[in-house]
Amino acid sequence: MSEEVYTVEQFAERLKLHPKTVLRFIREGRVRAVKVGKSYRILRSEMEAMTGAAPRERPTAFRVTSIVDMPDVNPEFAQRLARQVTSARIGQEPHPDPMHIDVAYDPARRHLKVVIVGSPTDTASMLQILQVLGGG
Repeated sequence: MSEEVYTVEQFAERLKLHPKTVLRFIREGRVRAVKVGKSYRILRSEMEAMTGAAPRERPTAFRVTSIVDMPDVNPEFAQRLARQVTSARIGQEPHPDPMHIDVAYDPARRHLKVVIVGSPTDTASMLQILQVLGGG
């Protein structure tokens, strides 16, 4: 799903503004833009948000980081749990604020750690899944 991208000049022309005004809006944070080389690129959704044609979606305000520490885990169980946790995350619907999961296993200590970073709701759901999968 691609979106139209405008230069500062194109954006200014469409909104009947001077390009320096658009650059000032970018510096002030009123318009989000990505710098490519020495120039900026602005998404169409920014224009729609600025003109009131479509509301700008805001990212989720809160993120949670959870570390699940599992001692005395055998390698086969650690590998199976890592696959199941990853596939549980992949099975979720697309989300504007995606969850990140890292699984680390120390075979010498037989220790498994799962690090989850995401919205409070998504993280809580993943913790429940881990509890069921881990038998805890």
